[in-house]
Amino acid sequence: MMDGELAGFAIPRLGMGTMALAIEGRPDRDTAIRTIHAGLDAGVRYLDTAWSYYLPSEPGTGTAKDLGYGEKLVRDALASWNGPRDEVLVATKTGYRRTMEVPAFVAPVSDSPESDTQGRDSEGCSRRPGEERQHLQAAGSQYGWMADSRPETMIRDAKESALHLGVDTLDLLYSHGPDPAVPYEDQCGALKQLLDEGVIKYAGISRVNNEQIDLARGIIGSGLVAVQNQFSPSHPDPEHTMEHCAELGLAFVCWSPLGGFLDTFDQSAYDPFRTVAAQRGCSYQRVVLAWELTRYERLFTIPSARNPQEINDSFAATQLQLTQEELAMLPC
Repeated sequence: MMDGELAGFAIPRLGMGTMALAIEGRPDRDTAIRTIHAGLDAGVRYLDTAWSYYLPSEPGTGTAKDLGYGEKLVRDALASWNGPRDEVLVATKTGYRRTMEVPAFVAPVSDSPESDTQGRDSEGCSRRPGEERQHLQAAGSQYGWMADSRPETMIRDAKESALHLGVDTLDLLYSHGPDPAVPYEDQCGALKQLLDEGVIKYAGISRVNNEQIDLARGIIGSGLVAVQNQFSPSHPDPEHTMEHCAELGLAFVCWSPLGGFLDTFDQSAYDPFRTVAAQRGCSYQRVVLAWELTRYERLFTIPSARNPQEINDSFAATQLQLTQEELAMLPC
């Protein structure tokens, strides 16, 4: 078993991302609960969710009917699980919104000055002066993400997350990602305020480069414990943020560790893993996850799953010891 320490928890370094259980393509709620239970029963002790894991119910970023779906799903799964709840680290993220594509904006025709659309964008959202909106949209999908990391938004959403999860204090809260409209030091300041107020126990940051890691560490100090960046054979950390985390003693948590849930990725990058998997008689995904755990002693990987079979196969990677010969066949 490959265990590590994160946010005060001594836990296996293979956790479970819950995005696939909460957004488009998600299974029914009963299957989602059973999937989380299966992961916990297998030994998962880190569940990763986010304020923004829900489906928009109308174009733009309007209030969704199932706002908080992902966090409440984790809450209910833990409440109905018979295992040791106090051993499970629950991490969530703040600062993002879900979006739904809309037709090109057409100004309403009205004689009333109250209907003026000045200061609104094509999604009906309040604009900030000089704002650049950051859209993260999978090709061909009507859904996406948009950053809103104003300190007041991050703080409000974090407090909502605690309510959704049914806790007084969040174990670990990540800034979901940089917002082009907000200085990064302001986002870090929001995390520091949440720490100082006792809303969160530990802070993390995501989608960041080395300069942002250093900036966050300078503002947040020892309360910063983790960096969550994309890492997989098809996205091998081109800015070497994992190495920087090792230099600073920070945990590195890799999202989309198997390539990606919604976005396309280079499938050929996984061919060496398929070769090893064929020799081992297991899934190539299990080999990928086992390989990732050899990259850094404080690396945590959080694959998503949509059914109990997927998370059971993923967690089995903690028992897969790759030989030196096998590692030589895989990326350095």
